[in-house]
Amino acid sequence: MEVERGRRLDRAFGVRAASLDARDRAFAHDLTYGTTRLRGRLDHLLARHVERELTALDPAVLEVLRLGSYEVLYMDSVPTFAAVSEAVDQVRAVVGAKPTGLVNAVLRRVAEAGDDQAHFPDRSREPLAYLEAWGSHPSWLLERWLRRWPFEDVEALVAANNRRPPTFLLALDLGADAVLERLADAGLAGTVVADEPVHVRLDEGTRPLDALAAVPASLIQDPAAGLVTRYADLPSGTVIADLCAAPGGKALAVSARVARVVAVDRSPARIRMVRENSERTGRPVTCVVADALRPPFSGLDVALLDVPCSGTGTFARHPDARWRLDAAAIERLSMLQARMLESVSESVAPGGVLVYSTCTLEPEENRDRIDSFLGTHDDFRIESTGAVPAEMVDERGCLFVTPQTNGFDGAFAARMRRTG
Repeated sequence: MEVERGRRLDRAFGVRAASLDARDRAFAHDLTYGTTRLRGRLDHLLARHVERELTALDPAVLEVLRLGSYEVLYMDSVPTFAAVSEAVDQVRAVVGAKPTGLVNAVLRRVAEAGDDQAHFPDRSREPLAYLEAWGSHPSWLLERWLRRWPFEDVEALVAANNRRPPTFLLALDLGADAVLERLADAGLAGTVVADEPVHVRLDEGTRPLDALAAVPASLIQDPAAGLVTRYADLPSGTVIADLCAAPGGKALAVSARVARVVAVDRSPARIRMVRENSERTGRPVTCVVADALRPPFSGLDVALLDVPCSGTGTFARHPDARWRLDAAAIERLSMLQARMLESVSESVAPGGVLVYSTCTLEPEENRDRIDSFLGTHDDFRIESTGAVPAEMVDERGCLFVTPQTNGFDGAFAARMRRTG
């Protein structure tokens, strides 16, 4: 209900699930994140069995129906009778006795009918409607993607966004073999997916806190972020300013290779996260509260600018974002990104490097933003060093990773050298 009112799912869940033990917390996470991820699909199935429009239902009743539908269709550990019974009890507790008959009848019909493809628009004849219903994505965003990519690519992206994302551990000062050994000593396991920096995909069911305890100098971080720092190919012995640093993953990842890292964020609460991660991992990072629109620096060797963005490359990990986002937000963010680029570029010394990065797939925030910047700044040029595989670099020399390609988050980065 909080997410429907606009609160971020991770924040709402963090508060509401704080008192749960590990087993119940994992169950609740699967249920709430899964329901949010497949909301469009669940609503399509529910609409077949509810006589009125879903929007006419009491919001709490609709949320219980969504949760119950996800349980009966996608959580094998829950018997159908138990899921239906719990949903009826829940709606009685939060709304009253009147809608219990509706909830009971609808969920039993959903369970009996299942999620067969025959219940959805035809994939060939109605591709947009199919991706909206079965794929559980808003139509306006799908239309954008279908204008850029073939249907098969968009279908693969939607499927990637609807998978439960794996958890990855970034090791800051150990090699792959040593990380696996530390995990094994703690009764944990994983698979190495990247060597530089070392990222390990933790086995399903592994508690992130247990992995962090086993490998103290580590972070939970998707490999796409590691690809950004690898692509940046930062010169050793330099001073790096990470202008939108929180929670500090990129700053900490590069700290061993450079002389000094200054982590900057405008939020005191968020910069505390960077400091806490720095202290926990033993990686020295200088923390500064400041705004990237008014950076308190000049003559920087390297500026990292991981800008606020629409995050369309992270929908698997942040499923609520697909429902909050709209086209106007992308436009607003692209304007903010332009202002940040302009401000930070003035802080870079001649010969220095500016690395712009996002976790979005949208061209207005990526390629178009860089093209516009370079069109008015002839003293900057893209400089790709070949530090990442060629298939991850576009024709301009920018990093571009999509979730359907390798199972990581989406990422974009442009490494630009100031020439004068």
